[in-house]
Amino acid sequence: MKLFLVIPSLWALVSFSCLSQEKMEYNKLTPQEKYVIIDKGTERPYSGKFTDQKKIGIYTCKQCDAHLFMSEDKFDSQCGWPSFDDEIDGAVIRKSDTDGSRTEIVCANCNGHLGHVFLGEGFTENNTRHCVNSISLNFISSDDNETDRAIFASGCFWGTEYYLQKEEGVISTTVGYIGGKTENPTYKEVCNSNTGHAEAVEVIFNPKIISYEKLTKLFFETHDPTQVDRQGPDIGNQYRSEIFYTNDEQRDIATKLKNILVEKGLDVATNITSATTFYPGEKYHQDYYQNNGNLPYCHRYIERF
Repeated sequence: MKLFLVIPSLWALVSFSCLSQEKMEYNKLTPQEKYVIIDKGTERPYSGKFTDQKKIGIYTCKQCDAHLFMSEDKFDSQCGWPSFDDEIDGAVIRKSDTDGSRTEIVCANCNGHLGHVFLGEGFTENNTRHCVNSISLNFISSDDNETDRAIFASGCFWGTEYYLQKEEGVISTTVGYIGGKTENPTYKEVCNSNTGHAEAVEVIFNPKIISYEKLTKLFFETHDPTQVDRQGPDIGNQYRSEIFYTNDEQRDIATKLKNILVEKGLDVATNITSATTFYPGEKYHQDYYQNNGNLPYCHRYIERF
């Protein structure tokens, strides 16, 4: 966020990008949810609403809304709780359980209790079963039974999210950090230390409604891709322009569009990089402009294609 102070015949630009509150703000929990998520209890088997669910979408953390599991990784283990044989990269942390024999799983973003993970049971090729309490989860459904994931960095993630989340076919957006070496970074660390992370936005979208190519065009058209390690008044490596592709098709589309802009004479500085672990940002950064009614200060739409 930027604050403009009027001084006789002069505008002074004061940046508050890295002065935001550090206290995490989580969703309010019911007593039953608190019993499981905070106090590490367990819901009764076959009592949870997601145990037998077969809908397509994304399972998120009840406490902080972080994306945890994709529906395609859910399987029926007949154990009485939702089971997943994989998690979204970096979304889940494993810990030794206090009982000394099991491995607990918690949300990497808020440390909320999810359940336990079991290995070597032979249910799936991954040989892994994340046994999760339904009450620890929320669900984002894809109405047309298909979702995909994209990650873009183009300066302050507030502005990047502002344009992407408005598109029809975008199911959800999450601002966060990617591309660096520090695990579970905080906003303060990304701003003030050499984490290597970029401020970025994870986009979950329905490719039957909006294509990855259209999202990537919008990415290029809502920031200045020629700037290096900055975007407008925001300066630093965390504000770099970068596309983090999740598969070869995304890489090829991003490269094609970048080359089109180069052929048009733009000195494009955008990096195209294989996605690593995406760490969701703090609660108060999510949907920032939507919640505050402001407009981006360093992003604007310019038609380029």
